[in-house]
Parts: sequence; structure tokens; C-alpha cells
Amino acid sequence: MSHATALPLRSCHRRAAEWLAALEDTVRMRRRHRDWYMGLATWYELDWFGPRQAEVAAGAESALPNLRAALELCLETPGEARLGRHLAGTLWFYWVGCGRLSEGRHWLGRALAVDSPYDESRLKALWVLGYVAVLQGDSTAATGALHECREEADRTGNALAGAYAVHRLGCQALLSDDMPRAERLLRSALAAYRELGELNSNVLMCRTELAMSLVFQGDLDAAVALCAEVREICEDSGERWSRAYALYVLAYAHWTRGEHTEARALVTESVTVHHLFHDLVGLVLSVELLALVTASEGDPAEAAVLQGAASTLWGSIGPPLFGSRYFGGPRTLCERRAIELLGAARYAGYESEGRGLPLEAAVRRALAGRPGRTTVPRQSPGTRRPSRHTRKPAGSPTGKGGEAAG
Repeated sequence: MSHATALPLRSCHRRAAEWLAALEDTVRMRRRHRDWYMGLATWYELDWFGPRQAEVAAGAESALPNLRAALELCLETPGEARLGRHLAGTLWFYWVGCGRLSEGRHWLGRALAVDSPYDESRLKALWVLGYVAVLQGDSTAATGALHECREEADRTGNALAGAYAVHRLGCQALLSDDMPRAERLLRSALAAYRELGELNSNVLMCRTELAMSLVFQGDLDAAVALCAEVREICEDSGERWSRAYALYVLAYAHWTRGEHTEARALVTESVTVHHLFHDLVGLVLSVELLALVTASEGDPAEAAVLQGAASTLWGSIGPPLFGSRYFGGPRTLCERRAIELLGAARYAGYESEGRGLPLEAAVRRALAGRPGRTTVPRQSPGTRRPSRHTRKPAGSPTGKGGEAAG
């Protein structure tokens, strides 16, 4: 080989070496980036159960592009799917508590699609997937993931994963209107959590979901006692997310007893907290209940507006009210009362007004409150009503606030 030929070859080899070095640097930097955000997600999960929940929610939202990059690297790198499952499962609080159900479903599904042994990361990803699918109304996917998690947890002796699977099966029964089964499963999960020393937002939600099942079965005293326990723990720990669900259950109990003022205060606070976290499931349930309270207080027009706003919110979650007769009870009763007072045409007009409200406007409307009991405005069907401040006080509302929903 001539000297002239050797020089270009040396140059080529040098460029290739530089390219490989740059590639190795890129791979190394991507892994360091991934490891950093896996650590951040782990820290966020721990910090979620405490007074910094709002900061955690904001931080996870801000970090989302980087978390996506970390998940993508895990799932595209052979042999590292376990890390992807760990990260996707760790972010359960963000998928569920911060309005990212579809995003979580995407990453959990991809992470679990990779064949691997049933280690702890896979079991956690399974129950988190089941949780997300339950809230999306996908019973088939939820049942498959949760039963798989429970069976493998039993086989491998992972009692904690088994408790989470039983808990979420209880949640599925709750949303499927099987209250006795829901109560049985949720009590079983709580017993396991106590035995294992587990206490976090999930455990508090289990207590709250048990309280929901009791409310729907008419055992108000037991439900209120459970929610009082949840509130006490939340006040001690600074936890707000699960507390907001406990407030929803307490508001439902107060409304059932005809205590509308107390119900309004509780459910309004629930709306505020769920909106802070962008938890659309908790938000829309609270708005649905607030509409019923509003109708019970004698303002069917505003109740219809709130119902319309709730209908729009359900479109970004899943089946309205999970297709549940119990969770749908407030809407059915509210609609019946509002139509009785407004007539079908005027009810439809106010409900359409609510459907047209963007999220922020709908929340502002829900939180505006009512300065006093008001009459139904007299105007033609479908027209916008005047400001509440121009409306005259009315007499007592029609019907009893204690009529059971569902």
C-alpha cells in the first residue's frame, strides 16, 4: 500500500473511532439520564404520601418528556424491560392521581408486553395496569391483569403484591355495583396491609373505597367513621389526594341525611383538591355530586349546567359514571328533580350550556357557590340565564334531600 493510500485510510479509521466514541458517549449519557429520572420517580412516589403532593404532581408534569425518554430507552434496550416495568409502575400516582390514565396505560402495556420472569417489577406493573384499566372502564383488561398479579403473587409468596391485587379487584367490584363483593375484598386487602405494615395513599384509598361501598349499602355511620379515620391520618401526614375522596364520601353521606350545607362545603373542597392535581376521575365525581346538592338546595338551572359540564369531562376518562347504577345515582336523581322544576326543554338548554364550558370555566362555575337559595329563572328554553345576583330568593326545595341515590 502506498503512503498516499494509507493516509486516507488512517483518516477514515480515525473518523470511525471518533464516531464510535461519540456513540458510546451518547449511550452512556442516555443511561445516566434514565437513571437520574428513575431515581426522581422513586423519590416522587415516596414523597406523594406527605405534604409535598402538589409539588410532586407539578414536578412529574414538568419532567414528563424526560420520563418518556427514560421509559423509551428501557423498552428499546434488550434486557432492560425490567427497568421499564419498574419505572412505569412507580409512576402509578401520576397516571392515576394526575389525570394521565391513557399515558400510563400506554407505557404499562408496552412494558408488560416484553416476556420476562415474574419479578417484583412485573407484579407491580400488573396491579397498576389493573388499577388504570378499572378507572377507564375496561373490565376485561383489568380482570386479566389483576388475576394474573394475584395468582403469581400467591405462587411466589409476594404478599404485598397480592394485597394490591385484591384491593384493586375490590375497586373493580365497587365500580361494577357488586357492593358485598367489594366490601369483602377491600376488607381483606386492608387486613393484609395492616399485617404488612403498609400505609400510604393507596391504603387510605382502600379505606375510602370501603366507605363508599358502605354508603351505597346504607351503612352511613360506619362509612363516616372510616372517612374520619382517613381525614385524621391525612391531617397528620399532609396527604391531600386520598383525603379529597374521603370528603366526597362524607359529602354523599351528609346529602343523604339532608344536610345540604355540610355536603356543599365538603364536596366543594373535594373539587378544589382534585382540580389542583388534575385528577379528572375525582373531579367529575365531585361535580356530579355537587350538581345534586345544588338541585336539592333549590337551584335546578345551575344543577343542570353542572351536569352538562360533568358530561363533557367523562368524555376524556371512560364510560360515564363507570356505567354504575350507584355512582350514577346522583345524576339520575338530579336530572329528575331539575326536569320536574324546569321542564325537559329548559333543562336541556342549561345542560347544553354546561357542556360548552371548558375545564377551567367549569371548575370556576362549580366553585362559585351559591349566595342563597334562588328561584328558577323565567326565560325561554335554551337561553342563557342572567347573573345569579339578579335572581330572587325562593322557597324551600322540592323533595327530600335524604332520598337515597341509586
